[in-house]
Amino acid sequence: MARRSRAKAPVVRNVNYRQLRNPFPPMEVFSADEAAAMHETALRSLEELGMKVLLPEARALFAKGGARVEDEMVFIGRDMVEAALASAPKSIHCRAGAAKRDVTLELGSLTFQPGAGAPHATDLTRGRRPGSARDFGELVRLTQHFDVFQMVAPLIEPQDVPVELRHYFTLETQMAHSDKFPFVFSRGTPQVMESFEMLSAFRGVSAEAFEACPHAYTIVNTNSPRTLDIPMAQGLIDFAKHGQLAIVTPFTLMGAMAPITVAGAITLSHMEALTAITLTQLARPGAPVCYGTFTSNVDMRSGSPAFGTPSHFQASLAAGQMARLTGLPWRSAAGSASNLNDVQAANENQMGLWGCLMAGATVIIHSAGWLEGGLSVSYEKLVTDAEVLNMIAELCGGAKAGPEEIGFDALREVEPSGHFFAAAQTMARYNTEFYEPIVHEYNNFGTWTERGAQGANERATGVWQRILAEGKGPDVDGDKLAALQAYIAKRSAAGGAPPES
Repeated sequence: MARRSRAKAPVVRNVNYRQLRNPFPPMEVFSADEAAAMHETALRSLEELGMKVLLPEARALFAKGGARVEDEMVFIGRDMVEAALASAPKSIHCRAGAAKRDVTLELGSLTFQPGAGAPHATDLTRGRRPGSARDFGELVRLTQHFDVFQMVAPLIEPQDVPVELRHYFTLETQMAHSDKFPFVFSRGTPQVMESFEMLSAFRGVSAEAFEACPHAYTIVNTNSPRTLDIPMAQGLIDFAKHGQLAIVTPFTLMGAMAPITVAGAITLSHMEALTAITLTQLARPGAPVCYGTFTSNVDMRSGSPAFGTPSHFQASLAAGQMARLTGLPWRSAAGSASNLNDVQAANENQMGLWGCLMAGATVIIHSAGWLEGGLSVSYEKLVTDAEVLNMIAELCGGAKAGPEEIGFDALREVEPSGHFFAAAQTMARYNTEFYEPIVHEYNNFGTWTERGAQGANERATGVWQRILAEGKGPDVDGDKLAALQAYIAKRSAAGGAPPES
């Protein structure tokens, strides 16, 4: 009797995009002396010009720490800044929903977030529209699918969910459809406290364990130039007091809310970031905080923000120099001003992305999907940008050059003028050696035409539709999800928690 042959299991390419290290040496745009002068000017500006701080509690913390406070203006001595930088942790271990999704933020590590905070969503099937609960849920699921996004972003604003209930919806959606490091809006103490309560209960950790390390993060923008408003200052304090991560991000546009030069804009951004970092350490020494900046220029003809420009690239390099002076993990951003997912969008996003990579950014936000200078997140662009991020993640693993890779046996096996298609080395590695694209097309013109002659945008539509139709989410504890939903139903019936202004 003939022996039944056993079919070999397909060889699966084993990759890990979850914990990445930046393989590129950081580049500098300014000399060490110039960077030191920018840092010195930021410190001098804090002492002599001051920051406008609108929250009384924040001003009281600054005053208690030794700052001079005159009405709403706060003047911060360099000794306070130095003390804050000394107490802020240089390495931050962030707890995700699954241990394999934990990320450590420090200089040299690398994490990506998709586009965030857009009021609109867009795709080729349904067009551009105000962001909705459906859009937010779908984009969270797409973020979960791609391992190269290590953190969940706020993505779009679900405008069909009332603002007093929005923190319930966004957190429940993240818990139900993602096990990655989640985002919590800092829109007033009541919403933040409820979010922390919901998250700690869903994760099954005590209040003490929750506050011992970050289980969530928020993004805090200053109001350039030289203003820290009430919700943002309150968010810094709330997150610091409870041991959760605040990513400080002045958003400065050269020629608009910041000096027109790269050096001037980054000096202002640095000054504002140091103010926010100092506030977190006054609220709780050792609180986790990330340095951050998002600096580009405006189009001087229209006043509109521009991204992926040479000035944006240079600003990222300069921000990296400032961040390394602090020693803190830091956040930068890519993005695009294009109105659709076209060549301009790809060019701008990649220029911005490579600026962040060459600068040594720890967290790169708006790395995928961001259009119109942040007014929309595109489903197709999220997919096409994820392709690029996957390729960068491949580079993070480096290339090996051991005896098997050098392959003397392969060189000996193939005769002059021969080919390596059937060489033993090729046969052993053809399924696993190269990155397999998710949307790029490598077939010749004839085959591509026979298959419908689709461009990358159309192929990307098929990708995100398949993910939403077939994709599997994380394993979720049904009892904990039910308890979370019951809490939300009870609080929603009571009117929710309106954000503080």
